[in-house]
Amino acid sequence: MRIKSVEFAGAIGQLGQAPPESARGMPQVAFSGRSNVGKSSLINRLLGRTRTAIARVSQQPGKTQEINFYHVRSDLGDFFLVDLPGYGYARVPDALRKKWEGVIHGFISTAKDLAGVVQLIDLRTGPSPDDLRSVDYLAELGIPVLFAFTKADKLNKTKREEQFAAAVRKLDITPDQAIAFSALNGEGRDELLETLGALLFPAPDEAAETPEPGGDEGEGSALIPA
Repeated sequence: MRIKSVEFAGAIGQLGQAPPESARGMPQVAFSGRSNVGKSSLINRLLGRTRTAIARVSQQPGKTQEINFYHVRSDLGDFFLVDLPGYGYARVPDALRKKWEGVIHGFISTAKDLAGVVQLIDLRTGPSPDDLRSVDYLAELGIPVLFAFTKADKLNKTKREEQFAAAVRKLDITPDQAIAFSALNGEGRDELLETLGALLFPAPDEAAETPEPGGDEGEGSALIPA
């Protein structure tokens, strides 16, 4: 899949608030991860916006407090990329954290056009307890999940292989269900775009063979029903 253009379409900041009208009826994919996992950097690299960032990159974890919607035009068709607030940042007041959780739950549990979620995991540390809770929550909803292991460039080859294998074991997935990604050098970008293209715009025969959420995943697919 090749990205042609992207523009900010709106945001949700309150429980019960509707997504931007332009996003209704359009295929959507959400990006989830703990604060400071590199989600904004990954989104900017994925969309080809490294020079003029569209997703705000902040040095202060917990800065993103809304669900942001981006209208993406690709050679396969239009879709919406949904940037969820980061979770797990200890300095965020409990009241604010609960508000974010309510807004995120309200969106994910009712989104009719959500094709799947890209769950980001810091490759250096592996899945945190908050990450595992997020994965379990998505599993309960039967939402397809793709795992992107971020900051892959921060590790040498040996350590990276060790951390990748350990994360796969902890998540109880197979290696082909995760992609190592570097926002710095773009590693994993093409693979992630290809996988998202197949998820958002499946060929007719592929759509017929797609397992129901919660069913058995096929061999060689990077996406799994969590």
